[in-house]
Parts: sequence; structure tokens; C-alpha cells
Amino acid sequence: MTCIRRGTLALVLPGVLALLPHRAPAQDTTWREGVRINVILPGRGAKPGILVLPIVGTDADSVRAIFTRDFDYGHRLTVIDMPAASVPPPNANGTLNYPLYAQLGANALLQVSPTSFGITVVIHDVAARQVARSKSFPLPSPSQSPSWRLALHTIADDVEQQLTGVRGISATRILYTSQGRVFQIDSDGANPTPLSGVVGAMSPSWNPKGTHIAFTSLTNSGAKLVIRESGGATRTLATGRGMSANPVFSPDGNTMVYSYGEENGIDLVAVNAFGTDTPRRVTIGRGSDNLSPTFSPDGRRIAFTTNRAGRIDIYVSDADGTNAEPLMPFDFGDQRYRSDPDWSPDGRLVAFQSQIGGSFQIMTVNVRDRNVSRHTSTGVNEMASFAPDSRHIVFASARSGVRQLWVLDIESNDVRQLTKAAGGARFGAWSPSLSTR
Repeated sequence: MTCIRRGTLALVLPGVLALLPHRAPAQDTTWREGVRINVILPGRGAKPGILVLPIVGTDADSVRAIFTRDFDYGHRLTVIDMPAASVPPPNANGTLNYPLYAQLGANALLQVSPTSFGITVVIHDVAARQVARSKSFPLPSPSQSPSWRLALHTIADDVEQQLTGVRGISATRILYTSQGRVFQIDSDGANPTPLSGVVGAMSPSWNPKGTHIAFTSLTNSGAKLVIRESGGATRTLATGRGMSANPVFSPDGNTMVYSYGEENGIDLVAVNAFGTDTPRRVTIGRGSDNLSPTFSPDGRRIAFTTNRAGRIDIYVSDADGTNAEPLMPFDFGDQRYRSDPDWSPDGRLVAFQSQIGGSFQIMTVNVRDRNVSRHTSTGVNEMASFAPDSRHIVFASARSGVRQLWVLDIESNDVRQLTKAAGGARFGAWSPSLSTR
């Protein structure tokens, strides 16, 4: 990233509260208010600027780099990315030179100080030249561990919510498969970790609380569904003699819907994810193939891929399979192949892949007005999965030569590479928030 300069955005202060000291007491773990920040964006695409001040102490560079990267990847803040040595120091009396920071384009400053059990985070309102928020956070040991990093990502998400009103997505992880195994990776691309043995794994998914995952395991006796707890315990679902794939959890986490087929077509089937009930059929495909289910956030509807009309398209139905209809009108052009839907957590959009010019591209459709938007154009792009903020999507792409996972911001269409797996990566699935609090 490079240093970004922008004009100062207006910060409206409806009421000035008592100022806080720059360091909150170590035992204080609630946000304390100095001045209330309401960010007014002057135009579409404008974002408040934030500068993370230099940090002292053990792991200072890592902490500052993680916060800076998290804010940049969230796309809701303009990160002023400067080497610590280049950041203007405090005045001789120890106060901050707010006008100078304003000239750099900063609307907010993040000041981080070590404590005996973690860090204290202070948000400064540059326009008001005052402290806006202050809070102390514990950090687990050891530093640099996955739990330590997740705690920092959670803090970054808290700060983003304080500044923009929208919680960040840094404290999340993404599942994928590579060389027959299920892996998870942090949202910033750190800590790729295998979660399964070499089992011919496919189509992993999260339950809505992030406590379990499910995936397809290709075995000598067919494709089976496996549920894995976060602690590592696994169990295989008794799904029948046919091929089972594409498992997804309902929004309440109790039901699993998956595709199941024997010799005459593939249908969607529902089962109690943690019980022993007999699976029940959701779709009656009459020899057609019905695959890749995704629930609406309220659990009332399901979108899925089907060829029941003679072409591969996306249908939406009630959760019990009734009232099925095409999600989008039929197009006689090149977009007649549409598949692999994923419903956004806010319910507004469904992401999918569509064949355009002989290659798959990532698209979204607005559920209300059925307006379709295209988000990729380079290479082959497929298997979209929404982040919890409904703004970011992880997808598989061969644009770098080997299929890897990439992250897309659907508002700007900016992309960044997430994985660099030696054997490539597919089937990305974004977790819910895994916040440590």
C-alpha cells in the first residue's frame, strides 16, 4: 500500500462529553466516550481517513501492521499507510499535532498502548482535536498465535464499527479445499491450517455459530458428509447409499440441506444436523439434477442450481421445496448457464457464477428487483461465498495461472489474492464472525 492523501471529511459532533485521558485504566474493558463521532460522507465512495500511530513494545510492528491491513481490507476506511519513522511525532509537550495529521488526510487516529494484560486503544477525532473513544482489551498468550491474532482482528472490527457504524470482517476465517484436504485461513491470508486428512474433501461450509463445519468426503464407498467440531471431533452422517454433496446449515444451525442422488437424478434433502431423524426430500426433480443449496438469512427460502428446465440455472423455492421458480428471467444470450448461488447475510443479494464468453464470471442479483451485476472479467472465476458484511465475496479464480482463492469488494470490484496454496485452492466458504468477545 502507498501513502494516501485525501481531503478532510466533516465530523459532526452533536454533543461534547467529558474528555478522557489518553490511556484508559487497565481494568476498563468497555468503550468510554470522549466526543461522539458521526461521520458525514460528502459523496459516493468517500471514506474517512485513519492513521494508526506508531506503537512501542513487544510485537509493536506486528500489531500496527495487522490493524492497518484490516482497515484497508475492509474498504470502509481510507488507510494512511506510513512507515512508523515517517509519522509526525507528538509535540514537545506530548500532545498530538492534530492540524498536521489533518493535512495528511486523517479524520481519525488510532493510538495503541501496551498494558499488563493486553492493549489500550484510543480513537482520536482529528477535526475535534480530542479523544473520541477509549477501551482496554486483553490479549491471549503467546503472541503471534492464532488466538492472539484473532483477538487483534476482533479489536479492529470493533474500531471499524465505532468509526463507520458497520462491524468489520477481520475476525473471520475462510474454509477451502486443496489437494483433497479441508483448510482454513484467516481473512487476511495468514495461518493456512489443515482441518482434515487427505479424504478427497469437497464443498466445506460453516454452521452459523462457527462451531462446526461440514464437508463432502469422497470415499471408496461413495461421497459421504462429515461434520467436524471446532475441537476436531468428527462424525459421518448416515445419508444412504447414493452420492451426498454440497452440505449447508440452516440459519438456526439445526438443519442440514444437501444434494443426494442415486441413479435417477439428484435432489435436495434435509436432515437434522445433530440428530438421527430420517432425511426428507426437499425437491422432487423427476430425474433432473438439483445442487448447491443456499438458505436465505431468515431460513424461509432456498436458492439452488437445477437443470429441470433443460438448462443449468438458479431457482428459488420455499425451504420445504414448494413454490419453486427461476431466480432470474431466462436469457437466450450467453448467460444461460448460471450456477452455485450464495445468499448474502443481509438477504439483499445472491451471488452466482455465469458463463460469459465461454468463461465463468462472478455475478450478483438483487433479490427484490432481479437486477444483475457483473463483478469479474479476468480469467475463470467461480464458487462465490459472501462475507458476514454482505459486501465482500471469496471466490476461486485461475487468473494467476493456478486456481487460488481471491477476495472481491463488490462495491469497487477491487480484488486481492487470499491463498497461495501449492496445489491450488477451491470451494471457499466464509465464516460468520468469530469474535473473541
